[in-house]
Amino acid sequence: MKNTETTHSDSKLLQFLRILGVVEGISFLVILFVTMPLKYIWEMKEPNLVVGMAHGILFIAYCLLVLIVGYRFKWKLLTIFWALLASIIPFGTFVADKKIFKEEQENDIFPLDKQL
Repeated sequence: MKNTETTHSDSKLLQFLRILGVVEGISFLVILFVTMPLKYIWEMKEPNLVVGMAHGILFIAYCLLVLIVGYRFKWKLLTIFWALLASIIPFGTFVADKKIFKEEQENDIFPLDKQL
């Protein structure tokens, strides 16, 4: 999973992916646990429209960024698959951040420690 030739801009891109993943995950949970009950129980459609649009934009940005970072860091296709799958499972992006992105970032910061 590690490419020893990563640049500073690649590291920043990975950091941005981690932040975007958390924000996208939060927006998904807000839709599931706040706006959907408002829409279907109390017939309030407006919050779902606003949060749904924001989540849609975040979801697309997350998926594109996973592909870009996966290409830059030379991830295996299975790693990219798991990172993309995480975006459609509640709490999935938080797990991806911990199991994929954080690990990759730690490898990027201390590459020699992992090779010894």
